[in-house]
This record gives sequence, C-alpha cells and structure tokens, in this order.
Amino acid sequence: MTHVAIVGGGPAGLSAALFAAKNGLETTVFDTDETWMHKAHLFNYPGIGSVGGSEFMGVTRQQVDDFGVDRRQGKEVTGVAADGDGFTVTTEEGDHGADYLVLATGADRSLAEDLGCATDDDGVVEVGVEMETSVVDAYATGAMVRTEEWQAVIAAGDGAAAALNILSKEKGDHYHDFDVPADASETFGAMVDDDV
Repeated sequence: MTHVAIVGGGPAGLSAALFAAKNGLETTVFDTDETWMHKAHLFNYPGIGSVGGSEFMGVTRQQVDDFGVDRRQGKEVTGVAADGDGFTVTTEEGDHGADYLVLATGADRSLAEDLGCATDDDGVVEVGVEMETSVVDAYATGAMVRTEEWQAVIAAGDGAAAALNILSKEKGDHYHDFDVPADASETFGAMVDDDV
C-alpha cells in the first residue's frame, strides 16, 4: 500500500492527510502541536462563521482520525532523507518509511533544507502549483513556500493540492476529489441534507 508521511499537523498537514487517507492511501502525520492555529480565531475561513483556532484543530483532527490517519501526536521529526525507494522520517521512536513526503512545518524550512529542496534567495522552498519540490515525491506547503502570505485557508489548499498530485501519480491520471451527498451517506451512514 502506498504510504504518505506528513510532517506537521496544522491546516496544511491535516488537509493533505484528509485527502490522502480518504482516497485510500496509508497516511501518517507527525505533529508536535506547535501550530500557530492555537493563537488564531477564524472568521475568515470559508464555511466557518467564527471558531477558535484550537477548536478548529480539534474538529479537523477528528475528521482525519475518522478516515484512519495514523496521527503521531507529540512526535517530533528530527530528520528526513530520500533513500532511493522513497523517504525515511526519523523521530525519537526510530525511522519510518514512506513513498511520499509532505512537509507542513510552517515557516520552519530546516527539514526541506536537509532534504536538499531548492529554495529562492529568501530561503523560500520552490514549488509549482502541485506543491512538489525539486526532490521528486517530496512536497512543501504553507508558510514554507511563501515569503509572507500566510493564511490557514491557503495552507489547507496547499495540503489538498499536494495530496491530489500524489493521488494523480498513483492513479495514473488527473485525480479529482469531488464529494456529493451520496458519498457522505455511504461514508457516514446518514442521510445528508443537500440544501445545507
């Protein structure tokens, strides 16, 4: 089974995890819970009227848990390396292998630098719209890839873009993840009001 390792459990990392796991990829998130979201209050995020950042994180974590993500809460990643067959993610628990790597560590670009990802003159990790770095099958998201334009909804979109590109590579075609009410009924076993 294809395994995706995600370093960082903020909006970008959890969004990548949601899309990957929801579509059948084995997904692990390493999260130290140092996200800026704990200092935020969202009322500029589409679909949310007003919610505290910590509450938002709780809901989002539950969502990825519901799709079977292996969330390693409190596990700090001390190193990442490309090993020819994928990637090795190192924590105090030991090494973890993965076919794909998504870096979602906010403005901390040190793991991307260690991996050898290309950066611009400001140290920003260079990616295309699919969020793939110069290291094949390694992705960077959020504040890692921007000088200043940091926003939770942008980071979540970056995470989704990374996961959808991984899914496109795995499925051999451009992959689209469009949900309809019947999908929710099948997944969650309840009728969904399509007027909401």
